[in-house]
Amino acid sequence: MNPVVIPDLVVATVAREVGPRTPGAIYQNVDGRFEVLALVTNPREAAQLLRRDRARWAVIVRDTLRADGQPFAVGSVWTTSDHLVREGRAIEAYAPAA
Repeated sequence: MNPVVIPDLVVATVAREVGPRTPGAIYQNVDGRFEVLALVTNPREAAQLLRRDRARWAVIVRDTLRADGQPFAVGSVWTTSDHLVREGRAIEAYAPAA
């Protein structure tokens, strides 16, 4: 299988859309408070996780406000409605995860 090659422009767009949601980060919005478990930047894997025909990335999160919170994938972009509670681990480059 050939690796997926992502142009620099797409990498920059993904970084802007994902925002500060790196693994280990916790963010909150109207839907809950979420811990980021993984960032998936392989488009094929992201599309499968999100059950979409196309996706560039997905974030696997767990709702920390629910005792029974199970990991799930989200593909929503970072907006002004999202608030960072705790920074995640610094990563040098977005790499495939999951």
